[in-house]
Amino acid sequence: METRVITLCYRKVIDARAQKEWEKLVFEDTWQEFKMQSQLFNQEKKYTTFSQLHLHVPASEKLHFLVSAAAVNYIKQLNNKIPDVVNNIGKTFLSFNKFYFEIINSDLQHKSAHSVAINFYSDPLRWHETIGDYLLLSADTDIEGQTDLYRIQPFVNIHSLQKK
Repeated sequence: METRVITLCYRKVIDARAQKEWEKLVFEDTWQEFKMQSQLFNQEKKYTTFSQLHLHVPASEKLHFLVSAAAVNYIKQLNNKIPDVVNNIGKTFLSFNKFYFEIINSDLQHKSAHSVAINFYSDPLRWHETIGDYLLLSADTDIEGQTDLYRIQPFVNIHSLQKK
């Protein structure tokens, strides 16, 4: 029997509407870091937004990486569990092994325009079955057979599929 192994990607967008304390801290610290790091690419102070910098200063692409430093310790607090994504009984169940941080938008003069995304990539999962709108999943290395029933939600995507 063919085994399907998938990796899920959850895109967590954080902006001025953040409600949870963790999100508010990521929002605040990444905006401060953006203000500081953008000075490297904007010494003449010609640009006020990330999109302007991105358009006119190709090296500003590095801002994604540079600003991510402000979020790394908050991401470590998650203990490798993807936030917000829960199984059918409301428990977080997805572990992640990598993430990608990106600046969606930012403005040096208007904090409310700051928006970032953290893309979390799950550890490999064995996809056993599709039951209606749900996926029956287990850790790819789980030999005890513990499964999770999961309904795909917004901002979650099947990132990769491998057939063994």
